[in-house]
Order: sequence, then structure tokens, then C-alpha cells
Amino acid sequence: MAASVISWVKDLNEVPFGPLGIIAMNGCEHMGEQINSWLLKWHDLEGGEEDGDFFTVPGKNRDNFLIKAYCPRFGTGESKGVLKESVRGLDIYIIVDVLNYSVRYNMYDQEVPMSPDDHFQDLKRIIAAIGGKAKRVNVIMPFLYESRQHRRTSRESLDCAMALQELESMGVQNIITFDAHDPRVVNAVPLIGFENVMPTYQMLKALCHEVKDLNINKDSMLIVSPDEGAMARNIYYSSVLALELGMFYKRRDYTTIVGGRNPIIAHEYIGTSVEGKDVIVADDILSSGESMLDLARELKLRKANRIFCVATFAFFTNGLDEFQAAYEQGIITKVLATNLNYNQPELKQAKWYVEADMSKYVAYLIATLNHDRSLSALLNPYNRIKSLLNRYADEQAANGLRFV
Repeated sequence: MAASVISWVKDLNEVPFGPLGIIAMNGCEHMGEQINSWLLKWHDLEGGEEDGDFFTVPGKNRDNFLIKAYCPRFGTGESKGVLKESVRGLDIYIIVDVLNYSVRYNMYDQEVPMSPDDHFQDLKRIIAAIGGKAKRVNVIMPFLYESRQHRRTSRESLDCAMALQELESMGVQNIITFDAHDPRVVNAVPLIGFENVMPTYQMLKALCHEVKDLNINKDSMLIVSPDEGAMARNIYYSSVLALELGMFYKRRDYTTIVGGRNPIIAHEYIGTSVEGKDVIVADDILSSGESMLDLARELKLRKANRIFCVATFAFFTNGLDEFQAAYEQGIITKVLATNLNYNQPELKQAKWYVEADMSKYVAYLIATLNHDRSLSALLNPYNRIKSLLNRYADEQAANGLRFV
């Protein structure tokens, strides 16, 4: 009797919360297809495999987890959300890139790029079209909508908090985002699931894959935080890589606002010498990139060796020309970013750009949550980073690269 009960509990733990369904919003089709491909690959596996702790079989009798949904527009720019198939009883995961400006629509006979507001409204339209019929609605929003407007410093709106509360009121039960500008914004929705995922392992994996001659030790490499706000992520990099940590302090002119922000007067460096060392600078967002380039020039003035700029989201709002020039001048060596947000095709061709593919990781998150299993192993990549560094050192040794 006891054995049969144990067997029944084990089988129950392998049952998904609900049959899996994925909705890739406008502009996320390619990411949705990649995630779907990984899930189908695991679906077809027989027996376990090395990543078995991260997921179980996502469902039975499915040859495609993608749900067809779209938001057609009227000539005035108004829109509606439409589902092309039933989602009743499904565990739905909606993927949305609120910064995909490549998606356009016609309004009054003009082609208009979709703004973050447009993407967020379309997300709400699809949730409204689901109409409470799904078993659970989860939103994967890699760049958190309005996350840079996360606090009130004067008479201004709290856009991010209001957006999260809107999603909660519409029945969303889990929100998954990456490297939120300020993860404390979760305080706006304390009663639903909110996962702030850091892509540290994927970034280091991309760096090790691209650059084969890194000498990862305190005498040859250094981590530098671009400002005090980025200290936490840079402390983590310095800890897992066992490297020293430095920091730049931005002196700003708080009497002036240019482009919506206070201009930087100077960068002041605090930390050990960077002379002759490779430097990794990690931040959550690379917007125009001007601040990152200024920082790289400051490091070069201090005789730093190679400079690797690491950003979860790279927007290049002012174009690529300045970065191309900085690369040709030897100021930067590589810029690493994820594929969690849209980037222009020209960027992918740049010799200085390295993209960290996040599709497999997002698929892990979906498959794990779909079975209500713990995300701890996925959210803490320490052991995987150590294994990566060991493999990297072994590969260097096999290729005759031995550092003292």
C-alpha cells in the first residue's frame, strides 16, 4: 500500500500544472519558435539527460506549443486582441518584447513603429482575449515595461508599479523579467509571482566562447562597475570569477536636464590599478552607449588592456557608428548583450558584438514553472559558472594556452 502511494505521488509530481501553451507577441516570433523547438526536443526525449533537474516532459500529444494570436489594427490605429485557437485549461506563457521598434502598423495612411506603450497595450488585449479561460496566465517580459520609471523623486508618475498592478488585476499569476533596473519594484505586486532572472552564466558562456585567451586571475583581469547602481551585479561577477572589483562614480550636473537626464560632468574611479589588465564592465542597460564609451576611454587613459562591455539589454539608440569607431581605435574589444530584446541586423554583423542566446534558458524556465517545480537551480548559476570556467581552462590547456 505504501509503495503504491509513493508511486502515485511521484507520478503526480510529473504532471504539468496544465497543458502548455506559448503565445509569442508581435516581434517575438523568432524567440517563440526557438523556445518551442527546445521544448519539443525535450518532449521527444526518452529517459533522463544531464539537465533533468530543470524540467520534466512539458506535455503529451502536442506537436507545437505555440498558440496563434494577433492584434489587428484599424486605420485609426485602434486595435483588438484575437486568439486563433482555444486556450481553455492551458497554462499560458505570453512572451513580449516591449522595446521592439521594428514592428510597424498603419495609422491614417502612415507607417508607425510600435512604441513600448503599444506593445504593453497589445499584451493586455491578448490577456483580455483569453478571458479567464486559461488555467493560469504567465507573462515573460524580458525588459520590464517602464522599469526605469520605478520610483518617484518629484511630481511624477510611477509607471512600472502601475503596469504591474494592471497585470495583477487582469489575473496574471507570474511575471518573469530579466535584470530589472530596480527589482524592489516587486513591492507593488507582493501577492503574485515575480522572478527577476540574471543572465550571468549565459553572458560568461558567450564571452568564453568568443574570446579564447582570457587570463582569469587577479593579476590579469579586473571587474569594474560603471556606477554605484550597478554594484550588485558586478560584485557577483567579481565573486564567481575571484577577481578584484573597482567602481566609477559619476559626477552629474543636477541643475540641468539633457535628453531626460542629468548630464555627466566626470567619471571618478575608485579601486585598484587597471594598468595592463583586461577589464569587464557589466551593466543592465546600454542605451545610447555614450556613458559606457566615456568609461572605456577613462579606463584606457589608466592604461587598461582589453575592455569587455557586458549589458543584458543593448539598445544603441544613437546608432552603431560611435561604437564602431571606438572598436577601430582600440578603445573597446567586445560588447556582449542578450537576444532578449530586438537589435538591428547591422549589429549582429559587427565584429565587436557578441550575442548571448537566451532561448534555451527561457525554455528551461517555462518547462520548470509549467510543472510547479523549484527554480532555485536555474536562478543560482554558481555551480554552472564554476563548471564553465573549469572547461574553459581545460580547453586552453589542450590548445597550448598556459598562463602563469
